Amino acid sequence: MKISFYHYLMKFRDPKPKDSISKFANAAYEDHSFPKGSLTYHELCNYLELNGHYLESMIVFDQAWDMFLNEEKQK
Repeated sequence: MKISFYHYLMKFRDPKPKDSISKFANAAYEDHSFPKGSLTYHELCNYLELNGHYLESMIVFDQAWDMFLNEEKQK
């Protein structure tokens, strides 16, 4: 069963974030409107462009998305 991007991202949560992806994960966790079940890049990208004020840059999302896709391919 494929997990959502949100659930993948949650494994990077950290009380003391060490990098931009863990900061993103912490912020997404706090964002109660985040599309938690989404599996599509465009839906997530559109959401973050409009609501992801907590994101340092969309590059962080792109990096996390690429990691997500690579891990899903390996399954």
